Amino acid sequence: MNKIKILLALLSSILTTDSFAKNMNKNLTPIQKYVTKENGTEPAFHNEYWDNKKDGIYVDVVSGEPLFSSKDKYDSGTGWPSFTKPINDKNIVKKIDHIIGMPRTEVRSKEGDSHLGHVFDDGPKDRGGRRYCINSAALKFIPKENLQKEGYTDIKKDFDK
Repeated sequence: MNKIKILLALLSSILTTDSFAKNMNKNLTPIQKYVTKENGTEPAFHNEYWDNKKDGIYVDVVSGEPLFSSKDKYDSGTGWPSFTKPINDKNIVKKIDHIIGMPRTEVRSKEGDSHLGHVFDDGPKDRGGRRYCINSAALKFIPKENLQKEGYTDIKKDFDK
């Protein structure tokens, strides 16, 4: 049992090093790098998840941290995946940016430090009034039937209710 704990501790330290993060970034497509690391925006209506209606979760394409659930996704008409809230606020970092000449609230993943998109106050009022407008290129979709296999067992319970 102690060997397993030591191995897990070693693996954990490897996974949190800068070199691991650099290697993870090497596996990104050009659009994923542009969006997540250069604060880019992909084209509306021409991205992978804007109209995805499957049950599951969306994780950071860089770190794998769980970010959004299909239960909170809705069609905002903008052409990007839109959510009313994150799975866990602790996995999201919000920053004010002025890139387009006016203040907006940028949304980044905490562990991956990936640019995800922006949050606005024009979402459905009956669901909290927020619209997390997120780039598909910053996300990886995990279908609900794969959550346990992919290591998201705790979140799978939310879909079993």
